[in-house]
Amino acid sequence: MTRVIGLMSGTSVDGIDAALVDISGTDFDLKVELIAGATYPYSKELRERILAVCSGQAISMQEFAELDDAIAQAFAQAAQNIQNGHETASLIGSHGQTVYHRPPKNKDTGTRGGGDTGTFSFSVSPRLGAFASSLGYSLQLGRGAVIANLTGITTVSNFRVADIAVGGHGAPLVPRVDAALLSHPQEARCIQNIGGIGNVTYMPAHQDNWLEKIRGWDTGPGNSLLDLAVQYLTNNTKTYDENGAWAASGTPCHALVEQWLEQDYFHLPPPKSTGRELFGVTYLQQCVKDAESYQISPADLLATLTELTAASIVHSYRTFLPQMPQRVFLCGGGNRNLYLKYRLQEILAPTPVLTTDEAGLSADFKEAIAFAVLAYWRKLGTPGNLPSVTGAPQEVLLGEVHEP
Repeated sequence: MTRVIGLMSGTSVDGIDAALVDISGTDFDLKVELIAGATYPYSKELRERILAVCSGQAISMQEFAELDDAIAQAFAQAAQNIQNGHETASLIGSHGQTVYHRPPKNKDTGTRGGGDTGTFSFSVSPRLGAFASSLGYSLQLGRGAVIANLTGITTVSNFRVADIAVGGHGAPLVPRVDAALLSHPQEARCIQNIGGIGNVTYMPAHQDNWLEKIRGWDTGPGNSLLDLAVQYLTNNTKTYDENGAWAASGTPCHALVEQWLEQDYFHLPPPKSTGRELFGVTYLQQCVKDAESYQISPADLLATLTELTAASIVHSYRTFLPQMPQRVFLCGGGNRNLYLKYRLQEILAPTPVLTTDEAGLSADFKEAIAFAVLAYWRKLGTPGNLPSVTGAPQEVLLGEVHEP
């Protein structure tokens, strides 16, 4: 039995999820027990600095270094806090805070899955040129070496780079963990995470060569546009729509949803990944502009953006899955948005929409638990990615190990 801390902050940038878990087993025989889970909000100043960088604001290298340090310190403090009153952990898996994600160039179209169609160039040897120019890039701040030093605990971080280095998206990374903890011998399941960005793991029934048939990708916006819209509509006095209550009081404009679903990303086949670089402030501004001609109320706008999240998830299933799942399990912050959950259930009926709590794994802390497991696997020498999901040509060890 190994006690591990998983640390995660997603694209919503609402705080650091920390999970203290006991893990035993090796690969798909894992047993995980959640000892404690908590979310530690960022300070208002730090959250604003992170969101500014995510939105493309230019900063100096000194400011960049200071931001990296501040995030590492916040993660280290979260690791210390989650252990209060409990036996000390021997390992930390820290995802860090994503501030930039650029998917690899699509081999067929020459475009990038996250909507980045801009050009970039750098000098490489001729024999490396074609491969290097197609690579993705993903940057998570909050250095593992600093966390290890501040906590005195071995820390695994920078999980995405190894998959990206061999040509994968470096995302989603949770599907192998989902397969180990949430697969079922008789039924096909979708595990739908709804953070700032939504991502899905599709798992066929756990039999025969099921592992090769697992699929996963970023479905599109999760809470990102909803949170940004609430901030816009309340002049930053609120950061989110609690329980989806405001959106539930409105009426979605289906014509707008159909228009927005024409966005290229929704029609790009997996493997694919995205982030705030596409579904961020600029995207919301365009949505608000599109909505002007319909003269809809603020509540209607939120209802319509919620419908986009739900409709894009279901469109993704119907377009890219080999078959519809027999059950859908939600996790991430969006699982607490009751209106979003209701709309997903309505559109997916008769497929039941549940939460991973009902499958025995905390819906609120599943992502943090996943990075605890990925750190545990890294120390065992077990690969953490699924090539069928990320598009990488091979399994690789994920994460860089930092000793205190």
